[in-house]
Amino acid sequence: MPAKTTAPLTAGDKAPAFDALDGSGKRHKLSDYKGKSVVLYFYPKDNTPGCTIEACEFRDAQPKFKRKDAVVLGVSPDPAKSHEKFSDKFELNFPLLVDEDKTICHAYGVWQKKKFMGREFMGVVRSTFIIDPKGKIAFAEYGVSAKGHAEAMLGEL
Repeated sequence: MPAKTTAPLTAGDKAPAFDALDGSGKRHKLSDYKGKSVVLYFYPKDNTPGCTIEACEFRDAQPKFKRKDAVVLGVSPDPAKSHEKFSDKFELNFPLLVDEDKTICHAYGVWQKKKFMGREFMGVVRSTFIIDPKGKIAFAEYGVSAKGHAEAMLGEL
């Protein structure tokens, strides 16, 4: 059972560790990226309009992130097969981590109550964290807009 949602993270907090598989079955741990900046972005669902815009913008900006020695990782509760299809369809050039049990979502405080068309439900609040090379949160933003977000994160790096 996933842990309870934590209080929102802020700059200076220690980034919660994670260990997850991506859509192709490769394991990723936060500790694998020590010495690099990590842009960890959470999105609600593969193949939805906003999530596609955001993913494609991160894809297109990959050379700029690499020049800043930063790694981009996407996270959603979708299963590996969904991530794999989404990545293939849009030729994504960064990993999408599988978080079906929402462990990472809870650790980063992005699994929250949402409202849509008068209905309340639990879901992923689109959020992004920049983790510095020493494993601390350098930037945290909850409730981000998909369009223009990758470029904004480049500015935060």
